[in-house]
Amino acid sequence: MRTAKAVELLNALSHESRLRIFRMLVVAGPQGLSVGSIRARAKIPAATLTAQLNLLRAADLVLDERDGRVIRVRANFNRMTALVDFLTENCCRDPALCAPTVCAPATPSKPQSKPTSKRSSR
Repeated sequence: MRTAKAVELLNALSHESRLRIFRMLVVAGPQGLSVGSIRARAKIPAATLTAQLNLLRAADLVLDERDGRVIRVRANFNRMTALVDFLTENCCRDPALCAPTVCAPATPSKPQSKPTSKRSSR
């Protein structure tokens, strides 16, 4: 992948809504999600969703497929893999540097505990 293409893809993902939509589609897997389901889950207006999906489509990060009256959108896993490969190609020349980080499954983040206030009883 050329640097200019990587910049284009990263730019397409550089908005909170677009990144959330793309990650949602990655989790959905190859079957993708209907546009209506994406809108309901992302909780954004239809016109905004259309604009965000169009930017992801232009970068070839998502693919559409008509299923009767429903349009299903899915992540373009080939494009995503190419971007990840581009981002990690230099560090992965020495697997000891990044392989455990890049290849290891993500660890779930610990829930933030709320600070407890200790009141003195006098």
